[in-house]
This record gives sequence, structure tokens and C-alpha cells, in this order.
Amino acid sequence: MIGRTSSAAWVKGVADMMSAQGLDTRSLFAQAGIDIAVLQDSAARIPADAMSQVWELAVAQSGNSHLGLDRPLAARYGYLDVVGHALASGPCLRAGFERLARQMAVVSDAATFALEEEAQGFWLTLGHIGTTRPVPRQRVEYGMLTLLMLCQWLTRQNVEPLAVEWVYPVPVNPGPLRAAFGVPMRFDQPSSRMLLTRQDMLSPIPTHNPRLWELHGRLVDERLQALGQSHASARVRSELERVLHLGEPRRDHIAARLHLSDRTLQRRLLAENSSFAQLLDATRCELARQYLSDAHRSLGEVADLLGFADQSNLFRACRRWFGMPPGQYRAQLPAQGQPHSPPG
Repeated sequence: MIGRTSSAAWVKGVADMMSAQGLDTRSLFAQAGIDIAVLQDSAARIPADAMSQVWELAVAQSGNSHLGLDRPLAARYGYLDVVGHALASGPCLRAGFERLARQMAVVSDAATFALEEEAQGFWLTLGHIGTTRPVPRQRVEYGMLTLLMLCQWLTRQNVEPLAVEWVYPVPVNPGPLRAAFGVPMRFDQPSSRMLLTRQDMLSPIPTHNPRLWELHGRLVDERLQALGQSHASARVRSELERVLHLGEPRRDHIAARLHLSDRTLQRRLLAENSSFAQLLDATRCELARQYLSDAHRSLGEVADLLGFADQSNLFRACRRWFGMPPGQYRAQLPAQGQPHSPPG
């Protein structure tokens, strides 16, 4: 599997938020195998699984199952590094988040972000991929709250969601979660996402600067290239992660989403010694590990999320990937039986 990582800038923000909550972050990070001093290096990358462990330890140390649901702290410590500067120079939230969907790997290549338009406005969908450790729900909640606070900071307006949905079951005490987002919640949903109004998403950003918008876009693209995320194969996998739940993806459809012709995409993948079929299978395998570690998801739901027509395809694929059927693979995972947070 690919070793997924998060930027040191983002992780430093998480560490600072936890310190502000009175936690011994040096000890937490050391227990997870991270030298916290490395966070001072802006080019450093932190393993995504280690960060999930930090969150687990932090929740246990604090005794606070709602750790991170503090609006002022999320606003202050949501460090997005060069991506944040790029968003601040953009024309509106929609344009910025369309770019973020392509550039999220700079913040974390273990995170997925998508923007979906509907009649009432736009859904901002946040997920995770490629980790062997289940992602604590607190980590997802903090990420979503940080996005909301980012919207308010960018627009200088009181942006509030119309609705918020989570993939995990309702917590024992959902009150602090509802208070943080200010709207009723829906749980046991296909993805974790929040709905913002069209007006909020299209309102001008006061700090918009066309020259800086172009410059920051190039800088972020350079970061993506340095991370290997600008390759055609990486871009295809990112798109597959976004659309697999809609059903069997076609290469020409993915090419169109990347603004390429089908023939051009095929040629670029061939130049990277890859193919669409290989990338589709690898993406499904990685996501299958993630989804099967979540005991809350039925095998039928896992098959649907992987874009399979029926469960029999999932069974055949799991025998090929893991040497055993999905139920047996799930049974030997240590987290079996414990409902937890979204894929990632």
C-alpha cells in the first residue's frame, strides 16, 4: 500500500490545538512514533496512520470524546500552508474549493475532498483513504469544522451550513457536535459532508488578487509535482476515489473529468507504465481495506461504495487481493465489532 501522509503545517496546527486544550502533545506524538520537533520543518510529511493514533491517544488522555469541536481553536489552528494562501487570493469559495479538490494532497494525500452542486447550494464532502488504522471520528469532525471556519475567515461573513451529515452512527451525546455546527445532524449517511448556500459559495472574497491567485496556484502545483501527485496516474486515482460510489467508472468519463481526451489519458498512463484497469483495481483494493475495517458497513454497502454491480464481484476481488472472502478478512482485523468513523 501507498504510505499516506499529511503536511507538517497541518499537523502542527493539530498539535497546537491539542496543546491549547491542555494536552501533553510531546508525549502524545512520541507514543505514536513521531518526533514533534519535525513539525518545525515545513517540508516534512507525517504518516496518516500515526496521526490517527495521536487522535486516539488525545481523546483517551483528555477524556473528551468531542475533542476539537471548538470554533475559535479550529479557526486559529487550521494551518493549510500555501494552500490557505491560495484560497485567500481566490475570487470566491466555489473557485477556491474547486481548486482544493485537485490540490488536497498537498495538505494530506490521505484526505479526499469533493465539491458537489445541487439546487440548494454546494456539498463539501470530506473523507480519508489509504490508512490501515480506522480514523477516529474526532479527526473527521475537526477537519470539517476547520473547513467551516475557513469559509468564515475567507469571506469575512458568518457562513453557516444548511445541513451536516456523517457516515458514522449517532454518538452517545451529539449535543456538542450540533452546537459546533449549529444545525441538526444526520448520521449513518453515505459520506461526511456539509451543505453551504449558493450565495455563500459565490460571494466575493475580499482579499482576491488575480496575480496572487495565479502565482499561488503554480506554487501549489509545484508542491503536487514534488509529491508525485501531478502524474496522470495519481490524478486518475484521485478521481476514482471521488466517483467509485456512483458505479463502475469508465476511462473516457475519468478523462473528461481531467479535461483530457480518452486517447491522451491512455497515452500518458502508458508513459508512466500504468493503465486505467490497474489503477482502478489498486484504488478499489485500497478502499476495500478501509471500508472493511469499518464494522458499521455491511458487505453490500462496501460493494456499492467500490462501484461493483453486486456482492459476488466484491467476493471475487477480495479473494484475489487478500486470499480470502471479505467477511473472513474483516473478522481477522483488530477493530472488528467496533463501530467507528468514516473511511479514512
